[in-house]
Amino acid sequence: MAAKHTTAYRVLIADDHAVVRHGLRSLLTSQPGIEVCSEAASGEEAVERVKKDKPDLLVLDLTMPEMNGLEVARVVREESPDTDILVLTVHFSEEIAREILRCGALGYILKSDADTELLAAVDHARHREPFFTGRLALSMAENFMREPPEPEQPELKLEEIPLTNRELQVIKLLASGKSNKQVAGALSVSTRTVESHRNHIMRKMNFTSFSDLIRFAVRAKLIGP
Repeated sequence: MAAKHTTAYRVLIADDHAVVRHGLRSLLTSQPGIEVCSEAASGEEAVERVKKDKPDLLVLDLTMPEMNGLEVARVVREESPDTDILVLTVHFSEEIAREILRCGALGYILKSDADTELLAAVDHARHREPFFTGRLALSMAENFMREPPEPEQPELKLEEIPLTNRELQVIKLLASGKSNKQVAGALSVSTRTVESHRNHIMRKMNFTSFSDLIRFAVRAKLIGP
């Protein structure tokens, strides 16, 4: 009987440090069934390699030249929906993890934990399951268990919010993970117009970060929690 043919799980590594790419390649290719099909040293190169190679998985550094990891993730979700994304970073932050997931990534791994957790994360990705780096998962669980629930805030009524209908549309699309360019396309306006709306919104609502915008969108029921 002929041996059953199995297709390798193809991975693209995107990191601007050659030594990191080399280490990740060595770790991944030590596992049977995993093939590192290509590497990228910048955000733009990562997008181009994804378009060309259509890998099963993109292991993506959050801090990249030309395009950051969040921007790359948004574009990859649009250009190659079948390519899953694991973000690898030095940043330990629940808020960043949530934004990464909103951009379409499946997992969030700290570089300091990569030697012990990357292979587990890749296994989760192969089954389309999310994966949080161990310390982050523990931190989120501890915060949920130990902190008293936040006092219930009054429901936001859209008619009482000092934003125009167009600005609310922009918030809804941005909070859903769309890029400025995608929002511009959805609203048939220029990217510069979207950027102007976004700046006005941040000033009007006294938002200090994109996470503030997301939390507002959830409270106002513009998107689901």
